[in-house]
Amino acid sequence: MTLTTISTNPMTLSKQMNVSEMSDTAIALLDEQGTVVAWTQAGEQLVGYSAGSVVGRSAALVLPSLGEASTMSAFVERCRAQNGWSGATAVRHQDGRVLDVGLRISPLQGPTGAEWWLASVTHIGALSGDVGHGSVQGALLARAPIGVAVRDLQLRCTWVNDVIESHDGVPAGRRLGRRLTDVRPGVEAETTEAVMRKVLRSDTTKVHEYRTWLPTSLGQEHPFAASFSYLQGADGEALGVCTISVDVTESRRVRERLAVLGEAGTRLGRTLDVMQTGQELADLAVPLFADFVTVDLEQSALFGEGAPVRIGAVGERLPVLRRAGLASIHQGAPESQWGRGDAVPMQPDTPVTDILRTGRSHLEPVLDTAPGSWIDRDSVRAQKVRETGMHSVMLVPIRVRRVLLGVALFARTENPVPFQKADLLLAEELVSRAAVSLDNARQYTREHTAAFALQRNLLPRRLCGGRAVEATSRYLPADVDRGVGGDWFDVIPLSGARVALVVGDVVGHGINAAATMGGLRTAVRTLAAMELPPDELLARLDDTVQLLSEADPDAPDQAPAVVGATCLYAVYDPVTRKCTMATAGHLPPAIIDPKGRVTFPDLPTGVPLGIGLGIPFEAVELELPEGSLLALYTDGLIETRGQDIEEGMHRLGTALAQPDLSLEELGTRATAPVEDRELCDDASLLLVRTRALSPNQVASWTLPSDDTAGSRAR
Repeated sequence: MTLTTISTNPMTLSKQMNVSEMSDTAIALLDEQGTVVAWTQAGEQLVGYSAGSVVGRSAALVLPSLGEASTMSAFVERCRAQNGWSGATAVRHQDGRVLDVGLRISPLQGPTGAEWWLASVTHIGALSGDVGHGSVQGALLARAPIGVAVRDLQLRCTWVNDVIESHDGVPAGRRLGRRLTDVRPGVEAETTEAVMRKVLRSDTTKVHEYRTWLPTSLGQEHPFAASFSYLQGADGEALGVCTISVDVTESRRVRERLAVLGEAGTRLGRTLDVMQTGQELADLAVPLFADFVTVDLEQSALFGEGAPVRIGAVGERLPVLRRAGLASIHQGAPESQWGRGDAVPMQPDTPVTDILRTGRSHLEPVLDTAPGSWIDRDSVRAQKVRETGMHSVMLVPIRVRRVLLGVALFARTENPVPFQKADLLLAEELVSRAAVSLDNARQYTREHTAAFALQRNLLPRRLCGGRAVEATSRYLPADVDRGVGGDWFDVIPLSGARVALVVGDVVGHGINAAATMGGLRTAVRTLAAMELPPDELLARLDDTVQLLSEADPDAPDQAPAVVGATCLYAVYDPVTRKCTMATAGHLPPAIIDPKGRVTFPDLPTGVPLGIGLGIPFEAVELELPEGSLLALYTDGLIETRGQDIEEGMHRLGTALAQPDLSLEELGTRATAPVEDRELCDDASLLLVRTRALSPNQVASWTLPSDDTAGSRAR
């Protein structure tokens, strides 16, 4: 394949054409039934089919997407209704491979009013790393207007589209059936026909590209690029030549837009923070193609709470928007009435409410500020528009499926060129990409909020030690993204001013571990109400864990049950100052007496809950001085990489050996070493300081050995 560059007076070239910009677009002509009537060498190079294998057959042979319609005629009718079609799709290579391509189907008009179609296919994969590709190819990829003319062997125009008239001012009626030199005589037309003859004569040169300055119907000159494709019939013989022309100025804009979209792929959605993603969208658009941008998000998208707003559901109550992104070419964004994070009231009868009702974008190339307009109805907004020179705006819905996440506004103040349809297409593409990232962030925020709500409901909101103990706690989840885990602790008031102290650790962390922890915490509270001693309570709890692990093991939609947990259960009696405790595979508590001496009692370890070995648990009773400090904790608080448990226990004891400090201060000292590092496991700490009841605060009765004596005494 070779390239011919032609320059004649008055044609001028600012620089020689780069060979790498040559178009490799495959061209095919389809009749009104979708049958291939002409093929190109580029088509054979792309999909492997020769003209003899394709011409006369349905285009669905190489375009599987066309075959998805109920019939080929149905797809043709859809193209006719939409005046063509363009988008990303796939083609089937002769060897069975599937290639990602950009497909564009353009309607063509013939001399008798018949309708054919030009199918242009560009291999996207070959261009993924280069947005500066050839002007014709870029235009085909980005849906920029292209002019098409098909000529026979005598160079008479047989098929034409409606765009080419805007390129050279020649209407279809004058062009069809005539040569270019007949309708536009002169050296330019003769040179162009010379290129087309060379295409028809050559066996190897199938595409030529050159740049020329062609007069437009507006009397202004524009640089154009044109490609000439050799059309083949079923026998491989020449049928004619197809010309595709593109306004190079527009093509340059196309490349700039593709560069913006390429930039969007790397800059949008770098975090799961909704506000940050909104700001990234605003920063990306300014100053690339807008002078001022705002991104306002609906509150359920920001906070993960409440029902999402559905497009079309316009009721009496309008949704509340909040400004997540704000960018301007001017320092301080003087165009904006509200700052980031501020609530933005939604007023009725504005383009925003129209977007909520229809889900469609609003383009206002020349901003209407006349009395009674939506701008004029808000005096502060109208003043901002006048002061900043805002003259052109676009409002684009941020949507995912039928859910409205928010609205993005793009405005121009210093740039005098009004927004056009092509700008709106770019804005919609940018916003659609941002919407995916925002939806991911919204889903994360919703899950994060739900997880925190779950954790708040599962762990005690307030520790009530009554007359027995003063208590405080700390909880540091390993799953910092969701903030939930399998650790739990509790302080449970019992009869006789006693109190139960509990700390436990479910295997793993995250939502599943938290759900299992919630079940165990409820079970412990139920068993504690039965006044069971610690060793018997752990035995009953062990049975409960085994039942939880065996429930619905074959349920396909159920997450695997969390098997295994450790637990320390203690009962403190402020009358006797005795503390009875038992452990199921859990670490012993730290006990610090009023003089600051630290001990870790030697408890029978017991097996973890849910193992099912049937080994009984053993309880130990200790007498504690009034004002003793008990620290119940999980292994995540004392375990670190490269350090054994004994060292962690020693570190914890040292931090707590300050009897004059408050519980809150002690809790902060104990957790400080692990707060600044990444946790491998959840870390929990329950601190209690014991109290004692004096004899004059205690009353006792001796009851007969009668089953009803207790109820009568109560």
